[in-house]
Amino acid sequence: MDYAITPPPQPSLPIQGSALRFPVRRIFCIGRNYAEHAKEMGAAVEAGRPMFFCKPADAVVADGADVPYPSATADLHHEVEMVLALGAGGHDVPVERAAALVWGVGVGLDLTRRDLQAQAKAKGHPWDVAKAFDHSAPVSALHPLAGSLPGPDTGLRLHVNGTLRQQARLGEMIHDVPHILAALSTLFELKPGDLVFTGTPAGVAALARGDHFHAELNGIATLDGRIA
Repeated sequence: MDYAITPPPQPSLPIQGSALRFPVRRIFCIGRNYAEHAKEMGAAVEAGRPMFFCKPADAVVADGADVPYPSATADLHHEVEMVLALGAGGHDVPVERAAALVWGVGVGLDLTRRDLQAQAKAKGHPWDVAKAFDHSAPVSALHPLAGSLPGPDTGLRLHVNGTLRQQARLGEMIHDVPHILAALSTLFELKPGDLVFTGTPAGVAALARGDHFHAELNGIATLDGRIA
């Protein structure tokens, strides 16, 4: 097929133990999925109504590359999250079948221009510019799943410059993985290549130029990077 301009490169992530890459189609995120984080943001927890937003696929930062400090903000925040990589999809997927969509998992940061988000919230405006900016989704190499999802006692942690900033167990999520995917599939047709960020625990805070971060999904995936 011929194109009028050169097609952009396909965003992708490395795979642990493989020379193959995982192509990224879309990035979905769930907000307010840990109660303590919702409280620190002054938001109500709505257990029956997951809140979703999106990032563009090319927001992915892969292979431990430096993350440029974004423009138009003085308050860049980290949000460490387990990331799902889907190998199958569907629409209106039942909860009992949803976990089977997951091909692999990793750990990532949902970077947020917090000042722009606060301004948008105060005016009742959409806050896409606070979440869906360039380089806003650093993600680790993916861990292919041979069977079940990580258990509820699996730890999720983030250190910045060697200091622990965020820590939780996956069992603290308000909406677990099957319910996240089932709810998301009522709004979008999920497809192979989609990434799903599953929410962040309490402890979000600012990142500065030169900061080094180390994110970990205990025993499964790690992500190291620097804010350039």
